Amino acid sequence: MKGVRIGVVLISETGNHYLVTTQLLFYCTNNMAEYEACILGLRLAADKDIQEVLVLGDSYLLVHQIQGEWEMRDLKLIPYQQCLHDFCQRFRSVEFRHIPRVHNEAVDSFATLESMLHHPDKAYVDPLHIQVRDQHAYCNMIE
Repeated sequence: MKGVRIGVVLISETGNHYLVTTQLLFYCTNNMAEYEACILGLRLAADKDIQEVLVLGDSYLLVHQIQGEWEMRDLKLIPYQQCLHDFCQRFRSVEFRHIPRVHNEAVDSFATLESMLHHPDKAYVDPLHIQVRDQHAYCNMIE
């Protein structure tokens, strides 16, 4: 009823943390949410003119699918995979690595904090940037 919340933590080489969360107001499976979060993080990196990205994700499915090691079986994920593949072309280097969920505590704690905040739509709370989306990430791509 309230949508799905996703979060991303971008960590610079100097150790600065940039936190972004988004509420998705459309039907979304767990795997779709993983792709949405990955695209959100890459969009943040592109907005900051970052050219080399290491994506640490706790979704085996996403990491292995984007690396071409696992077959894509869910038709709902095909547009996400294509969007993510196209988006990766914007960077000089993008590497994907799986990390266990227990080592993803920064994103998990951030998601918990964000879920406790009561904010109006499209509010900006420094240093948190909170967004609400009613369309899939691949629908927001501009050529």
